[in-house]
Amino acid sequence: MRLVLSWLREFVDVTASADQIADTLGLRGFEVASVEHLGGGDAVIDFEITANRPDCLSVLGLAREVSTAFDLPLRKPSYEDGAAVALAHLITGRSDRVTIALEDEELCPRYVGAVAEVTMGRSASWMADRLHAAGVRPISNIVDITNYVNLEIGQPMHAFDLAKLAGPEIRVRRAKPGEHIRTLDNVERRLDADMLVIADRDRAQAVAGVMGGAGSEVSHATTAIVLESAYFKPTSVRRTSKRLGLKTEASSRFERGADIGAQFIAVERAAALLNRLHAGRIAGPAIDCYPHPRVPATVHLRRERLERLLGVPVPDRDVERILERLELPARPSGAGEQAGWDVVVPLFRVDIQREADLIEEVGRHYGFDRLETTYPAATVPAPPPDPRIVRDRLVRRVLTAAGLSEAITFGFIESSAAATFLPADAPRPIGIANPLSAKFDTLRPSLIAGVVDAVAHNRRHGRRDARLFEVGTRFASAGETRAVAIAWTGAATPEHWSAPAREVDFFDVKGVVERLCEALGVPVRLEPAREPFLIAGQAAAVLAQSGDGASGDGARRPSSGAVVGIIGQLLPSVADSRGLPRQDRVIVAEIDLGALDRSRQATSDAARPLARHPFVVRDLSIVVSDALPAEIIRGTIQSAGRDLPAPLVSIAFFDRYRGQGVPEGSVSLSVRLTFQAEDRTLTDAEVQLSFDTILAALVRAHQAVQR
Repeated sequence: MRLVLSWLREFVDVTASADQIADTLGLRGFEVASVEHLGGGDAVIDFEITANRPDCLSVLGLAREVSTAFDLPLRKPSYEDGAAVALAHLITGRSDRVTIALEDEELCPRYVGAVAEVTMGRSASWMADRLHAAGVRPISNIVDITNYVNLEIGQPMHAFDLAKLAGPEIRVRRAKPGEHIRTLDNVERRLDADMLVIADRDRAQAVAGVMGGAGSEVSHATTAIVLESAYFKPTSVRRTSKRLGLKTEASSRFERGADIGAQFIAVERAAALLNRLHAGRIAGPAIDCYPHPRVPATVHLRRERLERLLGVPVPDRDVERILERLELPARPSGAGEQAGWDVVVPLFRVDIQREADLIEEVGRHYGFDRLETTYPAATVPAPPPDPRIVRDRLVRRVLTAAGLSEAITFGFIESSAAATFLPADAPRPIGIANPLSAKFDTLRPSLIAGVVDAVAHNRRHGRRDARLFEVGTRFASAGETRAVAIAWTGAATPEHWSAPAREVDFFDVKGVVERLCEALGVPVRLEPAREPFLIAGQAAAVLAQSGDGASGDGARRPSSGAVVGIIGQLLPSVADSRGLPRQDRVIVAEIDLGALDRSRQATSDAARPLARHPFVVRDLSIVVSDALPAEIIRGTIQSAGRDLPAPLVSIAFFDRYRGQGVPEGSVSLSVRLTFQAEDRTLTDAEVQLSFDTILAALVRAHQAVQR
């Protein structure tokens, strides 16, 4: 909002300079973009008005703030003599010159129209200069009057050429399916059925609250006009403006919330300006269609609450002065803790809805610099932090300790990426109705797309080795889930003189995932899986361990643990489509943190002393089918290791051999078994019996042969 200083001084007798006014309002919550000094002692202050203060998108609204800040009386615009203007209310919707029909009261609760006989010409120089300084191009005396009223009191207006209206009549209705209009910018626009238009008997003549139509535009030949001053529902104007790609002075005010009490006042002001500029006169009464008048709300302001929120007592005379200057009528009321004021909130203050809003008004005009730094007394204990926050912090700490860097990507991705990384059994991703661009038209069903694109970005900028992770939210029709994704390409170990660098492989990421799940209290195992974006044979599902992991006969038991994630190598074609070289090995993983929470086993964080009794280690080498995963063998050992004379405390595979001495289709696996008791030293007989029991289970379940 560009505030012209000479225009402001018509409302407030303020002698302060433009810089002093800007500084004073800046301390009262307004952001000043610039101060421009004009000739003749005039100046323009450019304010950045926030969306919740549409009342300040006018000279009158800012004058009200200056009046309060400098404690000066406020003068309202002059409407001159009512008899000379010849204005009167007419609520029937019909006059001898024009008929107005309000067909949609929801989107247009109030519509005021008045016929005026005019003489077209140029505006007076003082008006043209003010409009130009305020950033509005002068056009003609009639159009300039409507723009002047808009800037002065914040009520947009429009003028229709009466001779160009069919009927002549005005209908406030929604657009018909497929209806078109050529707007004042000479662009043909297609209207949607939920858009509000101002129409005559035959066709739409304006897009309500946004822009008029070229079909009823005033011109040098115009002799009679219909002045429009209306209130339109903010959400309707905002939606229409966005769809049509039209941002105007009118739409910027309507979509924030105009004053529903200012429509007739705006017509009165326009009539006064017509009379002052000898540009015309109102012919007959104004038609005011206002079927359900709104009543200003009353909000109670408690003195005790005011002091508690601001931290200092504000004298009653200052409270009442501030509210009076802001045109918030206050009447003392209440007793005890409820003592304070009943404040009537005028219709132009759409931002004031509760007591705290009034306290803010008092506080900013009393002076933030007068509010001492105080800390409110704690009356209730602080709520415990959300356990998910603690969990996410642990995830970040574990993964950064493993050498990964965190990436933060958008929750919106392009539809092709969503389709590429969609899990095999997942429903179709959720599209966005009004995306910012084609690259952000879908809510991500997986985090992998984002971290893979981040790795590709690093590769394009010369980083051969990239290991990234992201903790974020995934979206599906069933709801949101929290997950962590990993993408790793390049070297697994740094270059060193003692050995060459090694490229990352599946087992590097597997180790990171296992370490993460261990930190979260969920032991996991892997099973072969198939995903459309991963290489077959280099993809696995991550399952939460439920205990034994396999049945006694060695058969796989998918039901023994919930699937909590996937690990695998990207297909070269998928890597290429995301901007990565086809020859790059890219290992990815994604873990559902919510599923991990549900699978977490009860653990004790209490410190435990080192065992006092010695452990016994036995190595076992067996020959089994090379198609048998080691995890199944581990599960069989765990199952057989229960309730042994010598407790089994550790299982570790340390060798895998295939070659001379091992039959074709078989493999030799070596596993280290550690036995230890907490209450005694184990005997050789106990260890041997336990060892034999485990071996017998392997022979029975997998036809294992001891080497």
